[in-house]
Amino acid sequence: MTITITAFERSPDGGKGLARDTRVRWALEEAGLPYEVRLVSFRAMKEAAHLAVHPFGQIPTYEEGELTLFETGAIVMHIAERCPALLPVDGDARARAITWMFAALNTVEPPILELVIVKFVEGDKPWKDERLPLVEGRIRARLTQLAARLGDADWLDGDFSAGDLLMVSVLLRARPSGLLNEFPSLAAYVARGEARPAYQRAFAAQLAVNTAPLPAA
Repeated sequence: MTITITAFERSPDGGKGLARDTRVRWALEEAGLPYEVRLVSFRAMKEAAHLAVHPFGQIPTYEEGELTLFETGAIVMHIAERCPALLPVDGDARARAITWMFAALNTVEPPILELVIVKFVEGDKPWKDERLPLVEGRIRARLTQLAARLGDADWLDGDFSAGDLLMVSVLLRARPSGLLNEFPSLAAYVARGEARPAYQRAFAAQLAVNTAPLPAA
């Protein structure tokens, strides 16, 4: 059965790999699973056809036969369950990898997303200048803890796993702010993720979409 995912017709980041479909593309590339992409405009994301697949009108989604999934973590988990390179066969190692998946999305990503909101969604609000250092402080606290746990290891728990895939994807969102570069070990960790051939293929595919001419109306 063909796997089809959805992605932005034009990503807000211009193809820098920050849109969440890149995480799904990366997982599929690591797993060696072929897939197709259905591009969705911002308007189409809020229309009935897409809302039937994603009730909150976002991307990405995942369709395979009768199975339809939304939420990046759930999609990556589904893909990883079919790929020992993303989820170890050993039960304890597998559980730890899943823990890191949850940590990336539930503990590390929220303050990073809050920074995006402060800068771009609330950038014209009177409280921005007071709120910004508070949010940056919360991010630094999380990155300090993560760097301490990573130490001088290449990956979070032995070999590369879906936990690393999601953590690297989350940390990439902190790089434009300059905060990631304050933590050299984490910057190097992210660079190792980006150097993986599967990531490079996923990034190139997402970039190609965002640099190709839009079809004529």
